[in-house]
Amino acid sequence: MENARQKKLYQLLFIGPAVIFFTIILVIPFFMSLYYSFTEWNGVSTTVTWIGIENYKKIMFNDPDYYKSFVFTFRYAIVSVILTNLVGFLLALLLTQALKLRNILRTIFFMPNVIGGLLLGFIWSFIFVKGFASIGELTGLAFFNLPWLGDAPTAFWGLIIVTVWKGAGYVMVIYIAGLTNVPKDMIEAARIDGATRLQMLYKITLPLIMPSITVCLFLTLSWGFKVFDLIMSLTKGGPFNSTESVSLNIYQEAFRNNALGLGSAKAVIFFLIVAVITILQVTLTKKREVES
Repeated sequence: MENARQKKLYQLLFIGPAVIFFTIILVIPFFMSLYYSFTEWNGVSTTVTWIGIENYKKIMFNDPDYYKSFVFTFRYAIVSVILTNLVGFLLALLLTQALKLRNILRTIFFMPNVIGGLLLGFIWSFIFVKGFASIGELTGLAFFNLPWLGDAPTAFWGLIIVTVWKGAGYVMVIYIAGLTNVPKDMIEAARIDGATRLQMLYKITLPLIMPSITVCLFLTLSWGFKVFDLIMSLTKGGPFNSTESVSLNIYQEAFRNNALGLGSAKAVIFFLIVAVITILQVTLTKKREVES
């Protein structure tokens, strides 16, 4: 009996502070946002007017910019998820080989994650505007002379380049952890049986690293949908709102237009949609883990 009480006391001692901070930082603000989404409030005044579902009606029937930002965010998320995971996995395959410099290369590829999103955006803004222009003048290559941040298509791909450059090294580490746990005897047996490298990749390696794929897809999906700092520092949603993500649209509505109630409603809708997508993704990939 005494041991059980001590165990509960230790659990409360170690878990309690984390639960308290989680509640203060995440749970309470979430329910406050849910409440404010049914109100008209500018975020400053002491008067908060309850208006029911009017904010949601306005979003559904009279806010084309919100829908436009959703289209961009979905397109950005899909492309960035595919390319980030593809590049990260290829780097992991390369750096699990017997290379002398593989530890140094792993560090180099992971280093962009140490830099904050806003700072990273400012660095790449300089590269796109000044660096690429200088290289274009020296080489005459049209690729470097494109208006990378001044035109909608190139601005989109500029954001994708920065996103993949930043995120590929992070997922690479997770894929390396998965690849190193693939049984070597199974690979050797398949090689003796005459299996090609592609056959071993699809039939053995990929099924066995499905837990790593699940984690990487979840992370890159959440990064793609929540993107804010890179866009804020690189394009600020331009040109002509062509690169405005949902997160940036919510920020503009709540803090630039002083419509915190409407911004909260947009955030609630965004949360529900992203939650459904990520739950579906995790469910589907978890099923593949069971099958493998």
